[in-house]
Amino acid sequence: MLFPFLHASRIDQGVCAAIGDVLGRHPSFTARFDHCGRFPGVLYLAPKPDTHFKRLTEAIAERWPENPPFGGQFDDVVPHLTVVQGQDEAVADKAEADLLTGLPVVAQISAVDLLVHDGTRWRHRASFPLG
Repeated sequence: MLFPFLHASRIDQGVCAAIGDVLGRHPSFTARFDHCGRFPGVLYLAPKPDTHFKRLTEAIAERWPENPPFGGQFDDVVPHLTVVQGQDEAVADKAEADLLTGLPVVAQISAVDLLVHDGTRWRHRASFPLG
């Protein structure tokens, strides 16, 4: 919901409790991913509707204003599910072709996972149910 977020060393029980409190105020919802989008170097799936994702991002950013979405680089935050990042265009093109054969994907969004980067890769840290 928010990148970048707090450094992993700052995420303690108090932060996790606050995340749970913020996210727990939002109901679960259904999202449909029916098309791909691109940013430079990124292939993503776009959710419809994106309103719920925007509200979750806004709520987390409001609680931790020192961490605006994407470091404040963009005026409009585009909710998305990153599929390919930092790969050759041919890899992204192949992934997109493969994805298009399986769309749409419909998912019930009932929790938000917290991932932290350990310097090498992303790891699951906690999961927070929506209300």
